[in-house]
Amino acid sequence: SPQKYNITSYGATIVAIISLEVFAGMWINAFIICVLCIGWVKKRTLNSNEKIVLLLGCSRFCSLCFSWIFTFVSKIYPYCLLVHPIFPLLQGGYTVSNCCNLWVSVCLCGFYCIKIANFRNSFFIYLKVKIDKTVPWLLFGSLICSMIMGILVYNTIDKALCKNLNFTCHGDFWKETIRIEEYFYLINFVTGFSYTTAFIALIFSALFLLFSLWRHKRNMQTNSMDSPSMEAHIRAMKSILSFFIMYSINFVSLILSLVYSTTYSNHVTFLVYLIQHAYPGVHSLFLIFSNPKLEKTLLRILSCLKHKVCRR
Repeated sequence: SPQKYNITSYGATIVAIISLEVFAGMWINAFIICVLCIGWVKKRTLNSNEKIVLLLGCSRFCSLCFSWIFTFVSKIYPYCLLVHPIFPLLQGGYTVSNCCNLWVSVCLCGFYCIKIANFRNSFFIYLKVKIDKTVPWLLFGSLICSMIMGILVYNTIDKALCKNLNFTCHGDFWKETIRIEEYFYLINFVTGFSYTTAFIALIFSALFLLFSLWRHKRNMQTNSMDSPSMEAHIRAMKSILSFFIMYSINFVSLILSLVYSTTYSNHVTFLVYLIQHAYPGVHSLFLIFSNPKLEKTLLRILSCLKHKVCRR
């Protein structure tokens, strides 16, 4: 029979803090999903930007769900993860949703770059014309790549567990009594390559867009055009720059999670947990305030709640 596991104060602190971050992020992304789905039902259509944001919200909601379940079970009931196939399913599901979140974020930044940036290159003009028809295929490709990664992670973990590896509880979760890094070299390499490729694509998209916005802003200043258009371009530059900074921090945390996946550095792991669980909610909040429709709906809901509270 499994031994009784007493959660430590450190484990309880992790569960409490991550639970707050996860539930906040889930509410924010659930709001995005509900507003866009209601608009979809009313208009019976979604524009390309809304399609990307909707899939991004769904992937982040699922990613936070899988991540919270794994964190809660690993800290409170770690022996449950030894019941086949709970552990491979949780890791596989999290990989699918997290990779989808990663690539759809890149699609969103690339979409903004192509739609907003203004270059006279013929290929860029061709992309600008065809981008709306290309978006569904990009999202479909992101889903397929994410599912392939999830299947790879599931099969690798399942293979490692089925080799009758001896696991013993140690610290926060479990520690292998024999080396199993050989099973995860391929996963870490493929995952790291995927993260790096997505990050490079996002860097180029963000830099092209920032350069185009900066050049357009400079032209307006040269022509003494102090108009709302210039303010809009400055806001767009700030939005892209903030997204780039947040994505860079998240990218570093993802790489650290791969580096420390087979070690037990509590402080680094805790920091990575905080960043990875805060990013989906914080960035989605930025998306809400950069989208007039979402922002207007959120402010209307907050106004109604404030009115009801004042009446009480």
